Amino acid sequence: MEKRFENKTAVIVGGASGMGLLAAQQIASEGGKVIIADINQENAEKCAADICAAGGFARGIRCDVRQVAEVEAVRDFALAETGSLDILIHTAGGASQRMCNAPGPFATRPYEVLDWGIDVNLKGPLYFSRAVIGTMLEQKRGVIILLGSIDGVTGSAMSCDYSTSKAGLIGLTKSLALIGAEHNVRACCVSPGPVLTRPGMAGMKTPMNRAAEVQEVVNVLLFLASDAASFITGTNYLVDGGRACGAQEYR
Repeated sequence: MEKRFENKTAVIVGGASGMGLLAAQQIASEGGKVIIADINQENAEKCAADICAAGGFARGIRCDVRQVAEVEAVRDFALAETGSLDILIHTAGGASQRMCNAPGPFATRPYEVLDWGIDVNLKGPLYFSRAVIGTMLEQKRGVIILLGSIDGVTGSAMSCDYSTSKAGLIGLTKSLALIGAEHNVRACCVSPGPVLTRPGMAGMKTPMNRAAEVQEVVNVLLFLASDAASFITGTNYLVDGGRACGAQEYR
């Protein structure tokens, strides 16, 4: 098996489920050291233990991305456990109306639900980027990969704060790329359309008449994290089955 991540440490935020977990498993299988940060500490530690049992290196740690102290603790933990921090993949997030059980329209959505969406989906990646980039600049190497969304490109009438946050990640990616360019530190954003991480995604329309398999998105995350993408920075990659092509029927 190819060892694209040998001698590299990857912090996977939201790494105890879905795309984050699959990315963690595959980075570890290709020689990387993985730190799984997740708000569910028990799941993070179990996922890490499973990776270790399969012959990889992984550690689990709890992190609420809204809390700066916990974000910085993840950085410090990664450095203490492995001595470097080469890759950040930030997959934690979710639509506030679903996560907070507030399905009403934007005009009546509670402000605290909007705050949750901005805090988790925008401020969390911003905090993590702030926490790790200093180390990467000192190392003269590193890559930050943020998980956006098709809604950050097309907008969403149902998920206004979500689309706002995900659009913000595109600007954050460009800014990080400019900060890191002279120091061999890259930043990219990956914006999926519907992904089969939960049953509700299966019914979302795309021109290809299906949602993405989790592996199809993770393939892009891992390519961008690898040295094969060494001249790619500041860009947003759509993995959406053509959903962003403009037809109203696919929104």
